[in-house]
Amino acid sequence: MTAKIIDGNAVAQRMRAEIAQAVADMKAKHGIVPGLATVLIGDNPASHSYVRMKRKACAEAGIESFPHELPGNASQEEVEALVRRLNEDPRVHGILVQLPLPRHLDEERILSLISLTKDVDGFHPVNIGRLAMKGREPLFIPCTPHGAIVLLEEAGAQFEGANAVVLGRSNIVGLPAAMLLIHRNATVTVCHSRTRDLPAVCRQADILIAAVGRPEMVRADWVKPGAYVIDVGSNKVDDPASEKGYRWVGDVAFDEVKEVAGAITPSPGGVGPMTITMLLKNTLRGAELAISGAV
Repeated sequence: MTAKIIDGNAVAQRMRAEIAQAVADMKAKHGIVPGLATVLIGDNPASHSYVRMKRKACAEAGIESFPHELPGNASQEEVEALVRRLNEDPRVHGILVQLPLPRHLDEERILSLISLTKDVDGFHPVNIGRLAMKGREPLFIPCTPHGAIVLLEEAGAQFEGANAVVLGRSNIVGLPAAMLLIHRNATVTVCHSRTRDLPAVCRQADILIAAVGRPEMVRADWVKPGAYVIDVGSNKVDDPASEKGYRWVGDVAFDEVKEVAGAITPSPGGVGPMTITMLLKNTLRGAELAISGAV
């Protein structure tokens, strides 16, 4: 059996076209253009690359960008003051503080200062708290885990009563993904470095989400035949045979696992495109909240 390939690029492209149309309609009807402010601190090359991609995607969707860059030695007070100004700016409907931050900054305090109605990353403690509670809904859902769930839905995964395993317990992906699965009535196991007999636990999964940051960790004999496998990993590995001397791989050994799984995302080309797409969707939602005055 060869798995169905879940094409994140195709799903993202379709969703971005829908978002761009909604942005155009909002501008025509209300005279408002959704705006995303990005806060980038320091000179981390990966962070600069991510922010450039986000700004490019905004431009293509008709969303306005408000970039803010601070030096790596920016003080806690400077960053907090910037976030407060952006909270008050009516042109800004979403605020994204690019992580990781320099180590001298208090990440939790900075994220908690972002207005709930502009928390398009979904990392505010109140939004995460609402996500964790039965019967509550956050204003925004973290982009990467939300994108993973959308891909599962697109592939036809049945959540109700399914055994779901999440590899990784980060605040950004693993824990929110587990909460989203619980909301859909899956039975969820969250695995980590202390989990005993990890392959055996994974083999019980009807739905497996890998988000551990270890290249090709999940092998074919870890996967239940017919399982839905979502690979969130993006790892740079040396490859002398490639033109650049390296290549990108996921947390799942794709070539092996696709012969066992029922459906699988590639990496690259799976969850990655969905992360920015969900960010655009959240920014549009922030503008809708501002128009409605609902919050």
